[in-house]
Order: sequence, then C-alpha cells, then structure tokens
Amino acid sequence: MKNKQIAEFRLEDGTTFLVEVDEPESHAIQRVALPSGKTVLKAQKSLEQALENLEPVASAIVSKLRNMNTPASEVEVKLGLKLTVDAGAVFASIGSEVDYEICLKWNKDSIK
Repeated sequence: MKNKQIAEFRLEDGTTFLVEVDEPESHAIQRVALPSGKTVLKAQKSLEQALENLEPVASAIVSKLRNMNTPASEVEVKLGLKLTVDAGAVFASIGSEVDYEICLKWNKDSIK
C-alpha cells in the first residue's frame, strides 16, 4: 500500500485546494508551504488541464452509446477518476481494469 500525501491543486482562476494522493514515485515533485507552515506536494497541472486528457474518452463513450440502433432515453456514464500530482487525472482502476459504470434507460415511448 502506498503512503498518502497531501497535494495542492489549482483551478485556472488561481483557486487552490488540497487533495489526498498516493505518494508519487518521482522525487522531482515540487513542494510548497501552506500558510500554516506545513509543506505539501504541488500538482504539475491545473485541474482543468488534467481533465482535458479525459474528455475525449468520455466523449467517445457517450457518442458511441448515442448511436445505438435503439438509443437510450437517458445515458449516464460514471468514471472513476484519481488525481495524481505528476500525471494529473487518470482513470481509477481496481486491479488492472478501469473502473467505470454505464447506465442506459429507455422509456416506453422511445422503444419501437
């Protein structure tokens, strides 16, 4: 089990927030001091930059599901995400599999 560390992430508007992350394998990660004097890891990407890498995957899943022979009335895709200080946002996994859930719903009027 990896040790946990506190990391500072920022939004593009400059707002910062703290996240508990696995301790990175790289020792080249910058540390920053909080007003309390405690040092934390500094994420290399903003949250928005990290999520940009995931958007094409989520879009591809939703696009494929919308183009089914009998499209669902509702499509819900849940993706497990994990924030890391070096890679940004990655799909969370259990073992070697990516963790996501897809829910499709049809109402009676949409089924022909």
